[in-house]
Amino acid sequence: MPSFATVPPHFRTLVVVIGLCVFGHGFAREAPPAPPSIVRAMKQAGIPDRNVSIYVRDAGTDEAVIDLNGDRLRSPASTIKVMTTFVALDMLGPSYTWKTRVYRRGRLANGVLTGDLILVGGGDPYMTSERWWSFVQALRETGIAKITGDIIIDNTYFAPIVASRGDFDDQPWRSYNVLPDALMVNFQTSRFTLNVNPQRIRPQIAVNPLPSNLVVRNLAQVGTGKCDGYNRGISFTTPEPNDPATIAVSGTLPASCGRFSISRAIMTAPDYAYGTFRTMWTQSGGAIDGGLRVAPLPADAVLHYEHDSLPLPEIIRLVNKFSNNLMARHLLLTLGAERFGAPATTQNGREAIRLWLEEHDIRMPGFALDNGSGLSRDERVTARGMADLLDIAWHSPFMPEFAASLPLSATDGTLRNRFRAAGMQGRLRMKTGRIDDVSGLAGFVNAASGKTYVVVILVNHPGAQNGSAEIIQSELIRWVFGQ
Repeated sequence: MPSFATVPPHFRTLVVVIGLCVFGHGFAREAPPAPPSIVRAMKQAGIPDRNVSIYVRDAGTDEAVIDLNGDRLRSPASTIKVMTTFVALDMLGPSYTWKTRVYRRGRLANGVLTGDLILVGGGDPYMTSERWWSFVQALRETGIAKITGDIIIDNTYFAPIVASRGDFDDQPWRSYNVLPDALMVNFQTSRFTLNVNPQRIRPQIAVNPLPSNLVVRNLAQVGTGKCDGYNRGISFTTPEPNDPATIAVSGTLPASCGRFSISRAIMTAPDYAYGTFRTMWTQSGGAIDGGLRVAPLPADAVLHYEHDSLPLPEIIRLVNKFSNNLMARHLLLTLGAERFGAPATTQNGREAIRLWLEEHDIRMPGFALDNGSGLSRDERVTARGMADLLDIAWHSPFMPEFAASLPLSATDGTLRNRFRAAGMQGRLRMKTGRIDDVSGLAGFVNAASGKTYVVVILVNHPGAQNGSAEIIQSELIRWVFGQ
């Protein structure tokens, strides 16, 4: 098979398969297999050792402590985010920010812009509704009150992604399935709150944030019975395939529910950004005469305002603590754009990470990277390779920023309810990962002895996501903590 570098871009597949040599980064001798207590845990869980990879290394001496199938390829699920986030931190630096820019064309006088306002997305991974409101307020304070022309959205910093939100698990309304966009607002998600009024046939529906261009068809009814069941019996559909701005809310909401809230990803990214911008602009006293256009920045436009994102360390903390898939995908695209130039593509993001691994002598034969979030059936890593990366992270000058991004045992993020044994609280910094038939952990354990260990465990087994893998993970962590 030809190497990645020699394959023309138009022949590269969705998933980058990187053939690298067999040996991993910085190990001195063959490590022992799993201790007896972990072997017993695998038997208790009903998971054969061939479906488990474990690699444990002393972060101080680089001595491998456990190596069970350390070089076998596994699906990592969301543990892959430690790779995406640390490579981003190492490549871009802790002061890196994304910029959302505003340009204008036409004459601005006495608060009236006789022309268009252009919003240029820079890939900000965390433009929440609160930060979008701050953006609108800051823009209003620059002296624009009325826009006679259109709102033009330029989202060309990211190349279009040819995919559907429902491709992964046929759940297009779920926020974790939202696709990246250079001007992504509030994860393209609004909260729908249904209030039951006994005097009305239908529940009242409130939407927050409310895009001005959203049409909600309230087909829901008030019913009787217990308040339970999937989504309380409420469903969301787009009745017109070519009109994503129209949402039908159907089903029967029992009166016993009183009030029920659910968040859903809606519309297209430009429609949602425009609709929420217009709502907030008018709420702040502004006016817009025109409508929406999606187009590249006009050549005669003048820069009017810049808005900074949160700094990168805060972004990776949100990615890892709460396993945010969309933000991880934005990181991958940003790496591609920074290394190879805009427009950002997933392929260039993969290549940027591949080059970083090569430059740091991390070698995983058959390594495959998809979107960098773990929301993929195609990504493949080895436990040893992940440990190599974590070892580099531990010795990096950016270690404090990276370690602070990882969930803390029995404290926060996806580990807030795990590893509550005496003395363990706050001593584990580990990224979790779970999709169907996959469960993993990757990070650092500060053992009772004071030593720090790099720990990676990847379980690929039918039903592993339902708790059986956690039996093995818990015993592994107990054993490592006791070293």
